[in-house]
Amino acid sequence: MNQKPNERETRSFKSLPLSISLTDPVGKLSWIGKSLLFAELSRLAYGKPEEVSENVYAAGIDQCEFLADEGAEVYIFGTRHDCMVVARGTEPTQWNDISADANAWTIAIEVGRVHSGFNKHVDVLWPKIEAMLRENQRPVWFAGHSLGGAMATLCAVRCRLSQIPSEPQAIFTYGSPRVGDRKLVNFLKIRHYRWVNNNDIVPRVPPRWLGYRHMGREIYLNRRGKVSSLPIWLRWHDAWRGFLHSLSKWKIDQFSDHSMVEYIGHIGKYFEAEKEGKRIRMPKFRYSD
Repeated sequence: MNQKPNERETRSFKSLPLSISLTDPVGKLSWIGKSLLFAELSRLAYGKPEEVSENVYAAGIDQCEFLADEGAEVYIFGTRHDCMVVARGTEPTQWNDISADANAWTIAIEVGRVHSGFNKHVDVLWPKIEAMLRENQRPVWFAGHSLGGAMATLCAVRCRLSQIPSEPQAIFTYGSPRVGDRKLVNFLKIRHYRWVNNNDIVPRVPPRWLGYRHMGREIYLNRRGKVSSLPIWLRWHDAWRGFLHSLSKWKIDQFSDHSMVEYIGHIGKYFEAEKEGKRIRMPKFRYSD
């Protein structure tokens, strides 16, 4: 989880416009359209506020609020139709991010047990987020990459438990770690599209033997970047072949597959195919745990 996305090292966020213009409600987009929108917003969340706002305003998003405290960082985007809470992922130069990832023991909350480090990050920012959502009547969407995915999930839990009128619509995460135990998983009856790219190492932690379980509908991308519903034994075979292929390119698949560049590239191809008239089927629901 302390892997910095490659795009932050190689590209300016000033030149990363969104692929989708939000003139209509988010709910009108297909599941692939939503997945691409929130993937691109999750990538932008690593940028500076002035660069991020420039990109989102051009796409019809007229609200861009940046909240930060003790290393925890969240963007709140809005249109007249929707509100979107997008959490920033792990920055290896930020000690608070790394310590949040490392604190793998669980603590009890009202609806189960959660990762103490992830929960601490949300504790810091939730009062500010809740205050901003207090008068909100629009649908609220949550998204994030890596640590940001864990934070987005826990923010959705807090939103469901809060007395504020905002109702969580769905969660979109990319390379997210496990967040809590089975009780928490059973509580969170919110649509959760959990993207996992082949050998991305982050969704494998924290381990199951510590009581952690994954949430939501897993959308698995195989070694060729295709959405697949594979049984466990074929998943291992696919992962191994993906790893060997990455070595031939002098890369370590477990880390390169965690990059948001990879996620957006694969999802973007499906989005373009859909625009050309191809029907993109949702994979069969299955738990990876």
